Amino acid sequence: MSDFNLSAFSDAIADLAAKAAPATASFATHHHRTASAFHWRDGYFVTAEEAVEAGEEIELTLASGDTVKAELTGRDPSTGVALLKPADAATAPVLAKADAVRPGNIAIAIGNSQGSALAVSGSVGEVGPAWRSMRGGTIDRRINLAVGAGGRFEGGPVLDAKGALIGMLLFGPRGRALVMPHETIERAVATLREKGHVARGYLGAGLHPVRDRDAHGAMVMSLDDNGPAKAAGLSLGDIIVAWNGEAVHGPRDLIRRLGPDSAGASVTLGVVRGGEQRDVVLTIGEKPLS
Repeated sequence: MSDFNLSAFSDAIADLAAKAAPATASFATHHHRTASAFHWRDGYFVTAEEAVEAGEEIELTLASGDTVKAELTGRDPSTGVALLKPADAATAPVLAKADAVRPGNIAIAIGNSQGSALAVSGSVGEVGPAWRSMRGGTIDRRINLAVGAGGRFEGGPVLDAKGALIGMLLFGPRGRALVMPHETIERAVATLREKGHVARGYLGAGLHPVRDRDAHGAMVMSLDDNGPAKAAGLSLGDIIVAWNGEAVHGPRDLIRRLGPDSAGASVTLGVVRGGEQRDVVLTIGEKPLS
């Protein structure tokens, strides 16, 4: 590839980043660092749920350098999406949605730091099927990035080679860069605008992992007096080993099953009590807002 083509490619990436920059904003987090956000539409901005704290005052710094107060409209820990409503930012552009991406496609992470534009390019490292987060959220696609983006990019948009939105940048275990797809954000935003939160399933039981010869699952260590588990007849010391006939491998496995789509559902739990297995039918509750 000639120097001219390399230069043209470099300028094209920078131009895509510059075009998207007016949609971004930044704010100081409760961890005393800077995170990014971007305009979704109708004056609402999205950012990483992990970066915001309920009840805190949020001040967004827009791409123009202006600062505006922003209200935390809602947050969804199951997808990592938080929704912000600035006092005045409706003129920010809306990013077009990208088509499906493949491993090796160019990915451009965009951010904002106190009004200064941030951009770094890399590639899509992995694309997989829908998956369930540690907090039970259904994520439409697994998209991992080979992009060297730092913490200031968290909550910012990730673009494809056309400058269209793949999704929002989050960091997974061991700081792995991943994308919350725009389809997942769309569903979360619709619910957050309507209700301010996304319902999560609730058992009302404190659980501890169990792995021994007799049982492998989640032991009930405590019970909410008003929770679904106690109402269904679960007792302290019960070991939950199955969910609708599927093996339960521990508390984390149960939590993944308690996503937004589980609230109100009737499930049959396989339970070991005193060395004997029995079935307990339980209606999943809705986790109280904390």
